[in-house]
Amino acid sequence: MAEPVWFHIDVNSAFLSWTAAYRTLVEGRTPDLREIPSVIANDKNLRTSIVLAKSTPAKKYGVKTGEPLGMARDKCPNLVVAEPDYALYVASSRRLMALLREVSPVVEQYSIDEAWVDMTGVEGLYGPPVLAAQHLRDRIFSTLGFTVNIGISCNKLLAKMAGDFEKPDKVHTLFPDELEAKLWPLPTQELFMLGAATARKLRRFGITTIGALAQADPVFLTGILG
Repeated sequence: MAEPVWFHIDVNSAFLSWTAAYRTLVEGRTPDLREIPSVIANDKNLRTSIVLAKSTPAKKYGVKTGEPLGMARDKCPNLVVAEPDYALYVASSRRLMALLREVSPVVEQYSIDEAWVDMTGVEGLYGPPVLAAQHLRDRIFSTLGFTVNIGISCNKLLAKMAGDFEKPDKVHTLFPDELEAKLWPLPTQELFMLGAATARKLRRFGITTIGALAQADPVFLTGILG
């Protein structure tokens, strides 16, 4: 029986990527939003508008997703703002999911811009997992015009964690024999589904990394976390 192989696909800065891809590929507009300081936000009210997505150049100015647009403009006065287009985002998501279903019959959509793909047993078709992921990443870009991160592991949790490593446009693995080197040094709040309140509680007991959490006594953890 084949060892399980899961891919986690995550669109890089989805709303901005999808807007940029449409503008460049369909409308022929320049410059590409991904190559300049830009954000997706409603530009009508600087005080109430929130940054929904940002480009890599905007990130270098310290612009953050979720912050007020006025604050982002203070950090980067030449920031280009594009209005959100939710119909475009839904259409882009559907095209991505359709492409993924051409690769595997088992696609589990997690959000508008994320999905898990069961690649178990398809090595004969696509080659080793890393090579298959690189080909899939390149196919998504050449066909749909935007980049993704792909995480690879034996289960969905670790594939998701791998996909959150260095971005954008990367392929990462996180198999069990890689946990100590790749996952354990990370802060606890990087663990999928571990919230800020739990991270604060763990810090009070000196548990600041995923490795320390992994090595902690389960009875002790149950006592402090419930």
